[in-house]
Amino acid sequence: MSATSPVAEIDPESWAAVLTPRLAQFAGVARHEHVTRAAGELMVPQSTLSRAMARLEADLGVSLFARRGRTVQLTPAGRRFLGSVEKALAAVEQAAEAVRADADPTTGKVAFGFLHTLGSETVPALIRTFRVDHPKVRFALVQNYGEAMLERLRAGELDLCLTSPVPDEPDLVARRLDEQRLRLVVPEDHRLARRKRIRLAEAADEPFITLEPGYGMRRISDALCAEAGFKPRIAFEGEEAETLRGLVAAGLGVALLPPPTVERPGVRELTVTAPRAVREIGLAWLDGHPDTPPVAAFKSFLLSRRGQLLA
Repeated sequence: MSATSPVAEIDPESWAAVLTPRLAQFAGVARHEHVTRAAGELMVPQSTLSRAMARLEADLGVSLFARRGRTVQLTPAGRRFLGSVEKALAAVEQAAEAVRADADPTTGKVAFGFLHTLGSETVPALIRTFRVDHPKVRFALVQNYGEAMLERLRAGELDLCLTSPVPDEPDLVARRLDEQRLRLVVPEDHRLARRKRIRLAEAADEPFITLEPGYGMRRISDALCAEAGFKPRIAFEGEEAETLRGLVAAGLGVALLPPPTVERPGVRELTVTAPRAVREIGLAWLDGHPDTPPVAAFKSFLLSRRGQLLA
């Protein structure tokens, strides 16, 4: 078996598409060094396999096999090609096993994103409860702010995410699960620190410490201040709620934040009576994206927790 035709004119970007269907056939012939036996293993007619190998050689423009009676032997070029082919086929096999394992109903994986403020207690408690009935399901957990998680949903890097505000976008499906009351956090020696309740307008002249633009909590905070009749004077911007609490404790401003996991010394947290200061927590996923069994089970579990998510 030899290649006598000139190198085929193939767009370099098309090599993978042209060669991939023949790689397993080539490896089979190389393993057996016999076309008939390889055809039997691969369950294709001998004539079909012979034509496929001849076409492979013609496309590459090199001889991969030398005939020795009824057997074939790899040429030096064939041996070099076989090493790369075996690595490529092994990589495909590993990839196939990985995606099959991730989709396994019992031991599969869920790529789950959530807000930083839900990471200390809410998400661990949810997963612990879910794993009572699904003890071997694995999780790839991602903490991020809302917009970043939605982009990772779109990129196929996440299956589900808990986010706020609840998105309303045509390529996503979102369901409201619960809400958190927001508090005005002030330093413990602040003029308002002895209060338990406050109208947000009473803090209009205070320097505000907020999350950076692009964070869902920042949009909510700005909207609440606007509803209260003022534009906040931003003193500091950060990326994480507990860091903002630390800045408040240092006397650098006030902040609108969800409740802390653990009460922090140095601050007082006031209930905001007007406007109604809450943030909704929702579950989002990519519209039309098929769920693996473990993802479907976890999605159903989360949706069943409506109104109890933050309990």
